[in-house]
Amino acid sequence: MEQPRVIEQRADRRISSKEHRAAYQAAKDAPAEHKPRLITSRSVAPAVHGAGSVGRFNSALAVLITRGVGTMWAAYLFAVIGTASLVGAFTGNLTLTLIAGGISSYFLQLVLLPIIIVGQNVISASQDARAEADHITLTTLHSINVQQLKMLEQQREMLLQQRSILDLLQKKGIALPAAEPGA
Repeated sequence: MEQPRVIEQRADRRISSKEHRAAYQAAKDAPAEHKPRLITSRSVAPAVHGAGSVGRFNSALAVLITRGVGTMWAAYLFAVIGTASLVGAFTGNLTLTLIAGGISSYFLQLVLLPIIIVGQNVISASQDARAEADHITLTTLHSINVQQLKMLEQQREMLLQQRSILDLLQKKGIALPAAEPGA
C-alpha cells in the first residue's frame, strides 16, 4: 500500500515588528549602506517604563536591585534570614521568628519579587533589541558575502574564457607577447 506524500510547508514563525522587517529588507537590498547599531540597556529602558524621569528612575532602580539580588552575597543574606527564622522557631524566640519571618515573607516576597521581575523585563527588552540589531547586521554581512561569491564566480568564468582564447590563439600559431617582469 502506498504511503500518502506529505508536502512539507515551511511556516514563517518569526514575529517581528514592522520596523524590524523594514530594516531587514533594507539590509538585504542595500547591504553596503547598513550601519550597525549599538544597543544598550539605557537605550531600551525608556520603551519599558517611559522616557520621563520617573520611568528612568524605576528602570534604573529595578535593574540595580535585580543585579544586586542576583549575587551570592544576596544568597548568603537570604540564607541567614531563613536560618534566623528557623532558629527562632526552634528556640521559642517569638521576636526573632516574627522579625526574620516578616522580612522573608513580606518584604522579600511581596516587594523584592516584583522589583526583580521589572528588572528582568528591562534586561530582556535590551537583549531582544540587541538580538534584532545583530540579526540585521548578520543579514547584511550574509548579503555582502553572497555578492562577493557571485563576483568571484563571474571572475572565474572570465578567466576560463580568456584561457580558451589564449589556447585558440596558440593553436593557430599566433605568438603572444612575453609578459614583462613586474607587470
